[in-house]
Amino acid sequence: MDTNAVLDIGLDALVLAAKLCAPVLITALVIGFVVSLLQSITQIQEVTLSFVPKAIGVGVVLLVAGHWMIAETVSFTQELFTKIPALLGGS
Repeated sequence: MDTNAVLDIGLDALVLAAKLCAPVLITALVIGFVVSLLQSITQIQEVTLSFVPKAIGVGVVLLVAGHWMIAETVSFTQELFTKIPALLGGS
C-alpha cells in the first residue's frame, strides 16, 4: 500500500463527507439567515424562534435526501472493499 493510495482514499472520503453534509448545512444556513433577517426587522429576539425552524428544515432535508446519502455511503464502502486486494499488493 503506497502513499498515493492512502491519499486518494482520504481525498475521496473528504469529498464524500462534504457532499453528504452540504444539503443539511446549506439548509440550516439559509433558514438561519432568513429567521435572523426577520428577527432583526421585527426586533424579536427569541432563541427558540431561530432553533425550531432550523430543526424542522434539517429534518425535512434528511427525509428527502436520506436515501441518496445512504446510497452514496454504501457505494463508497463497496468501492473500498473492492480495492482491498489491490491495496494489499494482490492483483
